[in-house]
Amino acid sequence: MSVVTLKVHTKQLPGSRLSIEMEVPADRCKASYTKALTILSKSVKLPGFRKGKVPQAVLIQQIGTTRIRAAALENLIDATWQEALKQEAIEPISEPTVPGGYEALLQTFNPDQSLTITLETEISPTPTLKATTGLEAKAEKEEFNPSQVDELIEQSRKQLATLVPVENRSASMGDVAVISFTGTFEDDGTEVEGGSSDSMDVDLEEGRMISGFIEGIIGMQTNQEKKVECQFPDEYPNEKARGRKAFFLIKLKELKQRELPELNDAFAQQASDKKTLKELRSELEERLKEDLKRRNENNQKNALVKAIVNELEVDIPETLIQNEIRSIVEQTASKFAQQGMDVKSMFTEDLVKSLMESSRGEATENLKEKLALNALAKSENIQLEDKEVEEKFNEVKQQLAGERNINFNKLKTIVEEDLLKDKLLAWLGTNNKIIEITPTKESPTTKTVNTKKGNQGKSASTAKKPSSKTPKT
Repeated sequence: MSVVTLKVHTKQLPGSRLSIEMEVPADRCKASYTKALTILSKSVKLPGFRKGKVPQAVLIQQIGTTRIRAAALENLIDATWQEALKQEAIEPISEPTVPGGYEALLQTFNPDQSLTITLETEISPTPTLKATTGLEAKAEKEEFNPSQVDELIEQSRKQLATLVPVENRSASMGDVAVISFTGTFEDDGTEVEGGSSDSMDVDLEEGRMISGFIEGIIGMQTNQEKKVECQFPDEYPNEKARGRKAFFLIKLKELKQRELPELNDAFAQQASDKKTLKELRSELEERLKEDLKRRNENNQKNALVKAIVNELEVDIPETLIQNEIRSIVEQTASKFAQQGMDVKSMFTEDLVKSLMESSRGEATENLKEKLALNALAKSENIQLEDKEVEEKFNEVKQQLAGERNINFNKLKTIVEEDLLKDKLLAWLGTNNKIIEITPTKESPTTKTVNTKKGNQGKSASTAKKPSSKTPKT
């Protein structure tokens, strides 16, 4: 008996979706109906009949033809779908859907007639690039500012400062205030979650707390109580507090000021492993310049990626976007877990939903970058040599020696992805023009460098002021 090829027609739809139309002959529809009827007659229990012994005529009368046709249609869809995928070499990335709905298709299904089944699915996109050469990548170039060294030293002096009680004056910027406080929302009088403490040290610096809190403490005397009006920012992490005003009853229990160590060789020895202040300044300057070089190199790489992404033409299927969103949320949860936080209680259904909504833009950009670089590798036939992958893989394994629970297959994939990306970026840099631009506005350049002994060799990292937050115990 020869196998009859299923008649399949495909049509490309927007969003990397594919319509697959399958023509099912009448004899196959009838065979599926008969099979469904036989299976049901053996499994359905009816009063007065032993299981598996229900006459088909009685079964049809008792359960009706709709249930039988539904079972037959489901089997028909599953079978023809698998045949069509194999026959047309289609690789879907999502489950098929019935345009118009399954119920509408069921209404048209007559076991004695042929049937056209149309399913839609998402497939991997085929990215193309309008151009790969002759592009202009605009990269921001940061310049070294010698004052950064002074800023780092001042930070270190502050860390090593002695806190001395202050008397006979009011609180001012730069002081450390020991306070107690309670907070309530202005609109309904409810308590601010995490907005109370019996005793907390607060650095009186701009941006340390939500708007109005630090400003309210300035000018207070020791043992004075004051009601301060504050404003939560619209982007505040706790959704319940976003954009709301609150009152905080603050008591200034104690006031301290920092006595900074003198800038001399003794300070350098206390703050680092250097013997003189001159040596410390020299080391900090060298490390800042190394960090600046890395940032400028990253700026160029990011500019090249942006330039090639701008040449990308692709319809990204929703399935890929949702998968990438989930990956971002899972990575966020993993970072919190590594910090010892209780992820299960923290990641509520509302928070996860909010994170998924806010991560959509990042997910889309991540996919565009991957697809653009994949398209570049294909169009320019840029590949990795097995030797370079093995060398890098062995190098990374040695660096991770002693680590447990390492998935080496996943690790090798990551190594390959990183190597290929570096190779692609190198090709882009050689075949395109990088235009370095100086920032029009002064960028934040303050870095935090650990000058303590035993931490030399670590690169400088960007220093960030604490984000606006609710005072917490």
